[in-house]
Amino acid sequence: MEKQYGRVSRFRLSTLFISTVISISLVLYLLSSLGVVLFQAQKFSSFIRENIGFSVIMHQDAKESEILALNKELDAAEFVKSTEYIHKDEVAEEMAKELGEDFIDFLGYNPLSSSIEIRLNAAYTQNDSLQKIEADLLKYPVVKEIFYQKPLIEKVNNNIKRISAIILGVTIFLLLISILLINSTIRLSIYSKRFIIKSMLLVGANSRFVREPFIIKGVVQGIWAGVLAAIYLGLTLWMGNKYLPEIIDMKDIDMYLSIMGVSVAFGIVFSWILTSLSVRKIISMKTDNLYN
Repeated sequence: MEKQYGRVSRFRLSTLFISTVISISLVLYLLSSLGVVLFQAQKFSSFIRENIGFSVIMHQDAKESEILALNKELDAAEFVKSTEYIHKDEVAEEMAKELGEDFIDFLGYNPLSSSIEIRLNAAYTQNDSLQKIEADLLKYPVVKEIFYQKPLIEKVNNNIKRISAIILGVTIFLLLISILLINSTIRLSIYSKRFIIKSMLLVGANSRFVREPFIIKGVVQGIWAGVLAAIYLGLTLWMGNKYLPEIIDMKDIDMYLSIMGVSVAFGIVFSWILTSLSVRKIISMKTDNLYN
């Protein structure tokens, strides 16, 4: 009879351990998936910003050597992602194709200007940064004017800020919900063992001796939960890369591994903290309250 009761008790403890690990792992998977969403949103934001056009129009009489020197200087500038020098003859050819006739023969000269097309790094596409870059470039003698679509850029920046604020708010909300879910799971797990804890105290064990095995078990649960969450996320990314390769790019594997590592660390730290707090609460609880 005692052996049968012991087997049932061990089975219940094992079932409780597994269910706790699975519950925590699902919450961690939700958080790590959110981390991937945040990374993809930031990546998409940078992609949009870095494809904003910025044209530097040259004076008609600007020498090509001066323009090439400016182009080389811009290539080395920290705010520039890439540049493209477009000679005025190339512009004239494109326009002639669109018009269907060679207007240079009619005018007798090329009235167009050479230009340098710039793609900016994402960090320098804010309105104040663009104004400063524009002012600095206009100081060059060869530069006639700067052209970029100010209303479009302002709209893009405003929309990105708005979307970022919404994503940040959702992230904070889900983070709080996740912490509460993990806390509830661990507290229920510890509460189910309240009589064991009190029995250990009654036979003379000090609070530190009582806490240690539960904290160690909590850390182990956090490790297993983090590993399972990483496996879930790995499978999700593999499926995403297989069916949506334009969104999930395995070239970003270092970032995905970092998110998995944070997930495991989060599971360990919070399991340790919340288990410790839950055991302390049971230890300080009055015996009469154990039956409530």
